Formats: sequence, C-alpha cells, structure tokens
Amino acid sequence: MTTITRMAPVENHFRGGIDVRVSLRDGAGDGNSAFDGAWFPRSRDLGVELPELIAELERRGVRIERFTYSLEAWEPAPRKLVLRDRLVRTGGFRSMDPLVVCLTWNGGTQRADLLVVPPETDVLTGARALRLCTRRGLPRSPQMVLAAARSTPLPQVPQVHRRAV
Repeated sequence: MTTITRMAPVENHFRGGIDVRVSLRDGAGDGNSAFDGAWFPRSRDLGVELPELIAELERRGVRIERFTYSLEAWEPAPRKLVLRDRLVRTGGFRSMDPLVVCLTWNGGTQRADLLVVPPETDVLTGARALRLCTRRGLPRSPQMVLAAARSTPLPQVPQVHRRAV
C-alpha cells in the first residue's frame, strides 16, 4: 500500500511544508478501479491546493500534465499553472461530479480519478477515505465511499483494569 501523506516541498506558494493529504493506489491510471486514490484538500481554493498536490504527486513519480475538476465545487482557478519549469493545464466542467478530480500524465495516456474528500470533513473520516481509495473494487459512487468511511467503526482500545491499592 502507498503512503497516504508526505511533506510537500517548501517553495514559493507552499504553506511551509504542510502535509498533502493524498493517497494513490499501486497501479494508478491502469483503469482497473473506480478510484485511483483520494485527495483531502484543506480548502476549495485550487490556486493554493493544486500546486501542493501536483508537487506531491511528482515526488511520487507522477508528472501531472492536466487536471480537471467540477466548476461547482471549487473557487475559480487559472487555466494554466506553471510549476517549477513546466506547464500544467486545468479545466473546470459543470458536468463533472464535485467529489471527483481527474489527472492525466504520460502524454495523456494515463488517467487517474481521485475521490475528493470535502475540506470540511472531519479528519478521521478523511483519513479513512484516503485509505479506502487505495483498494480495488470500490463502488463508483463517491457518496457511497464517503459513507463507508464515515461508518467504519472506531478502533477499540482495551481498557486497563487497575487494582485498588
């Protein structure tokens, strides 16, 4: 299983090395799963969130060339982002599911759909969704995956019984 979070590089426009909450399953982009991973942004501002996501995925060996998203779910974003020495094109569409973003790389031959965990989601549910989306065989409905993340039981902590002294 892949690591869920890593430190983003501290460069211009990055928030001081904040963890980028993203998961990417092994074999992402092979078309064999409803979701190739998940992303848990901290806001709906792509101008802030997207450079960090792209930098983190590049660190993992995925050089994103195009990023598409739902216009209804995000604040307006630039159509082109220049990150380091390269250009990443973005596109917003009204027809896209607000809980999904699409990434393409490798000359457009590989595509990954990431479930978007809404920024207002509690951290425990978000972490569960990040883990769930690294598995194959998930339902195609983002709402069902998020519902499963919410309903996962909390880990049980054994109680320690102490003797009275």
